[in-house]
Parts: sequence; structure tokens; C-alpha cells
Amino acid sequence: MTNEATFLREPAVRFERLLPLTINEAWALLVDSKRLSGWYGEGAMIEERPGGAVQMMNSHIRGIVTQWQPPHRLAYTWNVFAPGQETSDYPESYLTFELVPKDSSTRLTLTHLPVLERFEKQNAMGWHTFLDMIEAAAKGETVEERSVYMKRNAAAYGIDLNNLTR
Repeated sequence: MTNEATFLREPAVRFERLLPLTINEAWALLVDSKRLSGWYGEGAMIEERPGGAVQMMNSHIRGIVTQWQPPHRLAYTWNVFAPGQETSDYPESYLTFELVPKDSSTRLTLTHLPVLERFEKQNAMGWHTFLDMIEAAAKGETVEERSVYMKRNAAAYGIDLNNLTR
């Protein structure tokens, strides 16, 4: 044991996408309750305030809004729960979306940390899928079912969708 600091390096996943939208339009894709279910499943919601509740994927994901700075920054905790579970078996993590205007577009940066090492590729596949859906919506394209994007991204990250890490 020592009184000196221990320096940690937490694994994280970060993505950047350039969306052909104004910053306000891009913000709406991330927080509009009418659109959230398209990205996160039925019943997805984000209470639009610091301290607000977050629920995704039929309450499989729950968290608390830690930063609500429209239209530039949204951050919330990310906890994974099994059905009926009140305490997660996994460590809490943090999800941050940063939006910056760039010419007539908006740069979206997504950061998720920490990510347990055994979930890094799965996590990247999931966020890649989410961002593909957001980008399709931003471009006015038809947003396909999540499974279409998941299948493509699973191949890119070497993930077997029938044998996910738990």
C-alpha cells in the first residue's frame, strides 16, 4: 500500500461522424423522444435535464443525465441490467455526445468509457450500428431495422451475433 497516486488507463470507444445537418437538427436526432425508439427500442426516453432518467432497450439500459447542454453536449451514465434486476452486475460507464458545427454540417463525437476489455469489440459494433442509423436518418435515407446494421457491423468487428459475450 502507498499514499502515492496510481495512474489508470481506462479502455474507451470513440467515434466521430460528420452529419449533413445543422447542430440543432443533429441534437434532435439524439434526444427527440419520437425518434429515440428507432435507435434504442420501444420505451426509450431521456429526461431533458441534468439528473434526468435515461431508459433504453426496454429498461435493459438505465442511467442518469449528467450533462444537458443543448445543442452541444449530452452525457449520461450507462448501466446494463438483466430483466427484473435492480442492481447491475456490470460497472457503471459514461456516454458522451459532443456536437460541433462544421461548415453546413455537424461533427458528432461519441465517447463511451470505461468499456470492459471483454466487451470492447461488441461495444464498438453496437455504437457503430447506432451511428449508421443516425447517419442514414441525417441523410434522409430509409433507416433499416437494427438487425441489418448489426449483421454488417458484426462482420466488420469479428463478432458472432449468436455467441455474444456476457
